[in-house]
Amino acid sequence: MVEKRDIEKYLTELAWIHDKSLREKVVEVWKKAADQGHWEDLTQVPFTLLFENSGLLVDHTKRITKLAQSVAAARDEPLNRDFLLAGALLHDVGKMLEYELRDGRIVKSKLGETMRHPVSGAKLAEECGLPREVVHIIAAHSHEGDTMNRTYEAIVVHHCDFIDFEIKKRK
Repeated sequence: MVEKRDIEKYLTELAWIHDKSLREKVVEVWKKAADQGHWEDLTQVPFTLLFENSGLLVDHTKRITKLAQSVAAARDEPLNRDFLLAGALLHDVGKMLEYELRDGRIVKSKLGETMRHPVSGAKLAEECGLPREVVHIIAAHSHEGDTMNRTYEAIVVHHCDFIDFEIKKRK
């Protein structure tokens, strides 16, 4: 069973969120996703099933959060950094519901067959009381967000995510 301390251990970038309540809610979402997805360890969850040897979801999440932090530091627009970081840390949390361990293999779950991770992750974040702005980042980070009017923060997370995806799949 994944514990809150495990999440805090792997995702040290949580400390970059200044608002303690928001930081705690981010951990709560990860915990709820791990529990509902029946994950025993965060290092079981792959980044993606779309190609072999994609690496771990937690490592991808850390890269996106670091990239988002760097982009924010280079921009003059009024970005809400706490929302940006929370969104980066949570953008793929729904993959813990989209995937499952079955017969020793990671496969799409029954839920994952009907609902992709941006939707399930946004729902979890909303259930845990995260601000609408953070829920939006999660919902809009992938192709599902292509018809949405993305906020600055959602644009940053969206592009950081695809930078990492495109580079990782070429390895």
